[in-house]
Amino acid sequence: MRTVAQAVARVLADAGVEHGFTVPGESFLGLLDAFARTPELTLVSTRHESGAAFMAEACGKLRGVPAVAMASRGPGATNLSIGVHTARQDHTPMVVLLGQVPSTKLGRESFQEVDLAAMFAPLANWSSQPTSAAEVPGAVAEALARATGPRPGPAVVAVPSDFWDEPFPGPLPVPEPPPAEAPDVAAAAERLGAARSPVVITGARDRASHRELVATAEELGLAVYTGFRRQDAFPEDHPHFAGHLGLSVPGAQLKALENADVVLTVGMRLDEVTSQGFRFPLPEQDHLRLPPSALAELRARTPGRRRDLSAAHAAVREFMTPPELDATSAPHPTEVVRELRRLAPRDAVVTNDAGNFSGFAHRYWCFTEPRTQLGPCNGAMGYAVPSAVAAKLVAPERTVLAMVGDGGALMTGQEIETAVRHEAPVVVVVFQNGLYGTIALHQVKSNRPMSAVDIGAVDFAGWARSLGAAGHTVDTRDQLEPAIRRALAEDRPCVLDVRIDPDVLTADARLADFLES
Repeated sequence: MRTVAQAVARVLADAGVEHGFTVPGESFLGLLDAFARTPELTLVSTRHESGAAFMAEACGKLRGVPAVAMASRGPGATNLSIGVHTARQDHTPMVVLLGQVPSTKLGRESFQEVDLAAMFAPLANWSSQPTSAAEVPGAVAEALARATGPRPGPAVVAVPSDFWDEPFPGPLPVPEPPPAEAPDVAAAAERLGAARSPVVITGARDRASHRELVATAEELGLAVYTGFRRQDAFPEDHPHFAGHLGLSVPGAQLKALENADVVLTVGMRLDEVTSQGFRFPLPEQDHLRLPPSALAELRARTPGRRRDLSAAHAAVREFMTPPELDATSAPHPTEVVRELRRLAPRDAVVTNDAGNFSGFAHRYWCFTEPRTQLGPCNGAMGYAVPSAVAAKLVAPERTVLAMVGDGGALMTGQEIETAVRHEAPVVVVVFQNGLYGTIALHQVKSNRPMSAVDIGAVDFAGWARSLGAAGHTVDTRDQLEPAIRRALAEDRPCVLDVRIDPDVLTADARLADFLES
């Protein structure tokens, strides 16, 4: 007879789940055993629960199918929570399975006890703690359904530790996602057909959606914006591309959106950054929402039309054209990104951490292929390295690059050891400037002294070698290209420690400009 844990593993495998990421804990030993004994499932032991959660999020984002993040009660679960919040704000399907204190000790503030269902309720699509062992497989099936519903996201199940090894004699439950609301494509087609200057904002990144959106934009004459850190949803070199709605968008790139009479959102929620502080859509603009699956019908119902979108795309091209760089010996972040883009394959997966340095990647990479960008829409530091490891495990045939600041690298960079152990040759580029640059910029822009933003010098190349990876230091511009070529040719994980000038805060701002004023 199956145990509860074995039933859960089978429910997950039958739903297409392939990976589970965890720091093992004594409150879910039965689940660890069931995962290891299920051929369709791969169990990855990570060095920190935040790394496990970021890996599960990245896996779900790349595949469109949930991965599982697992952690133990109390400290393990709280460590895991950052990745759950990331999955919620990124609309990423994820199943979170947490070990809880034994059912006989619940509610007594037992060792490491936390009300996990209540704790995760505001961070997840759904959270639950079954009251009997027999309820657990059904709760996991419900979590799968909630994670993959109309708004994908994380779903959490906390399971008392004594439930895992209980027998489960019943039939296996099957996830039943709630029905999606049928879109009114006819009404959308009528409004688009009469529109003067419609635009699209998209965040749908799978290959089919990418292809459908390109066809729709070309046939209906639509300018297309991509949502925050969803730049791979539409090719940035396409003449209909109007810009990435990220942070610090120049006014010239917003003109097409400001002048639109209809805004069509495809495959995403308009979060605060994408909507530019909830500014868009403007009150006078019609706002239409469609799933990517409705685009073919939309084209069939809407007359084809050509519009002059050259001004909108010219603003993008100007923004993405790098300025002349100062003749200094130190590598410039612009040059680092441009050289990586030039030398890496077109379909390389790029992960980026939070921080000022990520603005260079957003501005100068030029995403053209679907599912090539993994970045935290909630701005979580520590995302880049774990997500790169997961991406390489999911797509071992693709080049995977992580771009991370020294602050983020020191938070979760130890997952390079996970990459070494699983033979996942990722390339990690550390932009080391000894500074929490985003916070420093906020401080100097508001005329405050810089405080608590210094980061000590770290030999990231030596640190990488101590973990079994390759490591190279880049101190000068002439070292950059050969170092990137070596890293891309490595058959093991590789860290490039790129020492950049701390004065370079963003592509348009230097620290000295504020300190001198």
